[in-house]
Amino acid sequence: MTSEEKWKNKLTEEEYKVARQCGTEPPFSGKYYNHNDKGVYTCICCDAELFSSSAKYDSGSGWPSFYDAVDKKAIREIEDTSLGMKRIEIKCAKCDAHLGHVFPDGPNPTGLRYCINSLSLDFDKDEE
Repeated sequence: MTSEEKWKNKLTEEEYKVARQCGTEPPFSGKYYNHNDKGVYTCICCDAELFSSSAKYDSGSGWPSFYDAVDKKAIREIEDTSLGMKRIEIKCAKCDAHLGHVFPDGPNPTGLRYCINSLSLDFDKDEE
């Protein structure tokens, strides 16, 4: 079985389009856009820990937004010039899943806005 066949078997069609083919879900549609539970957001493909709920904020963009990653080594930044724009794409460093993009217009303390597709994420809720 090829790795693409493995991903197609593991993911839904929508998750595959976003995480493996660099798609984007429509704004304000993702399950984690207006999600406020405490915990850690993980990669839908490989379960790598990516973002903490403590760094999540409402950017008004329509996608889950974070001002920092759990660990900078967990994500990879790639220049993206598609759609006639210059952006920085974010991928999972462990499995190369497309997550979204990062922009320099976020809040303190980092000034960054990691704009992430819900379809690229899973969530591990904190047990209290």
